[in-house]
Amino acid sequence: MDVHDASELPPPPPVATEAERVARLEQACHDARAVLDGEDDAVAIQATLACLLREAMPHTIFCGFYRRTSDDELRVGPYQGSLGCLRIALSRGVCGRAARTGQTQRVADVHAVADHIACDARARSELVVPVVREGRVMAVLDLDAAELDAFREREASMLEALLAELLGGSHVRW
Repeated sequence: MDVHDASELPPPPPVATEAERVARLEQACHDARAVLDGEDDAVAIQATLACLLREAMPHTIFCGFYRRTSDDELRVGPYQGSLGCLRIALSRGVCGRAARTGQTQRVADVHAVADHIACDARARSELVVPVVREGRVMAVLDLDAAELDAFREREASMLEALLAELLGGSHVRW
């Protein structure tokens, strides 16, 4: 079900060059590590990351977390941007696949994915990075953009490392 009619919402800013995006993301990762040093609360970490990453990646229309609340469901967590889906079955969509497999999903064209869940009709590409702790997916970071192929492998690997460091440790209280 599409929540928003794309004609009702303003377009996001254009996607910057890859070098510009990587530089902004590197700065956001640095800032996140500094701000979250010593923090152990998963919600506080996720909320801070959603804010910092959305600021660093202004081409995203959704930047946030879905928390794994059972063996078969994700629920919306801290996010920035357009309205997120409240619940996502692990059996459906790009977020569900990332949670099931524990593998990052970089989708250049979400309309080519048969079971894509469109919470915002403007979404055209998506990057979903699982948050893994002791072999279990605890949450996923979901990034949606209104442009096709808006995310690169370098961005995915940077986010994987950041999430492993800040949310994957045994010190984090889930």
